[in-house]
Amino acid sequence: MSRSLVIDRIGLLVTNDPALGEGPLGVRRDAAIVVEDGLVAQVGDAGAADADERVDASGRCVIPGFVDSHTHLVFAGDRSEEFAARMAGRPYAAGGIRVTTDATRAASTEELRALATARREEARRAGITHLEIKSGYALDVEGEERLCRVAAELTDDVTFLGAHVVPAERVDDPEGYVELVCGPMLEACAPHCRWVDVFCERGAFDEEQSRAVLEAGAAAGLGLRVHANQLGPGAGVRLAVELGAASADHCNHLTEEDVAALASGATVATLLPATDFSTRAPYADGRRLLDAGAAVAIATNCNPGSSYTTSMTFCIAVAVREMGLTIEEALLAATRGGARALRRDDVGRLAPGARGDAVVLDAPGYAHLAYRPGVPLVDTVVEGGRVLVAGGQVVPGGGAT
Repeated sequence: MSRSLVIDRIGLLVTNDPALGEGPLGVRRDAAIVVEDGLVAQVGDAGAADADERVDASGRCVIPGFVDSHTHLVFAGDRSEEFAARMAGRPYAAGGIRVTTDATRAASTEELRALATARREEARRAGITHLEIKSGYALDVEGEERLCRVAAELTDDVTFLGAHVVPAERVDDPEGYVELVCGPMLEACAPHCRWVDVFCERGAFDEEQSRAVLEAGAAAGLGLRVHANQLGPGAGVRLAVELGAASADHCNHLTEEDVAALASGATVATLLPATDFSTRAPYADGRRLLDAGAAVAIATNCNPGSSYTTSMTFCIAVAVREMGLTIEEALLAATRGGARALRRDDVGRLAPGARGDAVVLDAPGYAHLAYRPGVPLVDTVVEGGRVLVAGGQVVPGGGAT
């Protein structure tokens, strides 16, 4: 049966479509949105439309749902002691991934499903209406397939990350592990996935190994993503652009050539503010990338070691304070930018034909996302025309208010 929902009496609406309103965010005032059968059908004036169900925004700000294009939600274990040691001065290194691998391998599928589902619900309460989920915490054929299968229950943007690090039992044979990733592991995981990723970094995989993984993934029909230039300068960004990857993620250490490559290609530079905060790394220079003409996204990188958060609003505040983005640029990067990093046009905007994913903020304007850091400003979350969060809490069964 056809069903419709109207979000009415919106004080300030961000559509992310300049054709529908003012500026690059397509801002409208005193507005309403009608969603029919899960898609935005109409953007108009407040009080001008009717529908089967109604959400009263009561003059508050409404934005597109956040699109989180980089997460690692399927894992077990805790690394809070590692975080505490890092805050006490120990430098970050990728080796902690193996700690999570041990815990994840030991967990049952039911435990992993419950943990990942709880994190997905937490992200939803934070206004994230669409997200990507990577594997990468099993690092063997059966385990990686299991992680991808669980992730596919939560999103259609699943990324195979068998090339996260070389597991402890294969440290003396990294080339053999790359062959495993490109062969049996990829074959097992690809049916559940849309993307393949590789951690192209010292301590993980070099340029030649990363290229092999990405080319094997592309041959299997997967889109490309790259963990690039996080711990130091390297080949990751240039490799991502050369191979037409949708996204190069982290981007902390960029040369002028790296920036020029991103500006001239279709690869999105995905910045991970909470990771830089948690690891005390130099913040990625978002201003430099935007001024050069590169496309930028912001993502949470939710994971147990370097960024255990699902708060996109926190990431926006940090990007504004530390990465040189304006509030408008940060909001766009966390919505339309994330969609672009996933090569999607159906999310990250509120325009006719897009998915009906909207967030009602408990604030009169989007500037409060950075103006009031740490405050839970997400009141109502609508996904595909269904109210899934109201008053900041998940609605059992998903109904309207």
